[in-house]
Amino acid sequence: MDFLKLLDRFTERRTRSVASNTGRRGFLVGVSKLLVAGAFALPVLPFDRTNNAHAAGGHGSAPKKREPTETDCDYWRYCSVDGFLCSCCGGTMTTCPPGSTPSAVSWVGTCRNPADGRDYLVSYNDCCGKTSCGRCFCNTNTRERPGYRMGVHNDINWCMANQSSHYHCTVSVIVGLEEGQS
Repeated sequence: MDFLKLLDRFTERRTRSVASNTGRRGFLVGVSKLLVAGAFALPVLPFDRTNNAHAAGGHGSAPKKREPTETDCDYWRYCSVDGFLCSCCGGTMTTCPPGSTPSAVSWVGTCRNPADGRDYLVSYNDCCGKTSCGRCFCNTNTRERPGYRMGVHNDINWCMANQSSHYHCTVSVIVGLEEGQS
């Protein structure tokens, strides 16, 4: 018991001595010196770049170009989509997944199909009734208009007109050719 009191007094005296002889600025200067010294050591640390080489197409070869699929944001129909693609969430490009229903209102976009060079009017419908899918998020805003033009603005919860306003994913349905094209 006597030893614990002695240890306690010794620790208290040492702590008070350090506190009275050392300031906060001195502590910050010491920590800063350690950080600067550590920053110079970082560039010499080894790291692996093999994943970057594989992603770029391998050892010196040009990357192979592939056509975007219906689960890629670069697919031509998704030129004005803002949300999770239903094709990644249990539905298809044009149908909502089971357990969700299409929104009663939607926004539209005009997207160019590179295969035929024509512009198509695409209706984007949110699928409602389930929680957000969380996969294949796309936010392409080609030709998006400000929020005061509701029919061409994609940053709105379009499920607001449905019985359940929970957003799940978005489908893109071609509704026709742009005017003037046949």
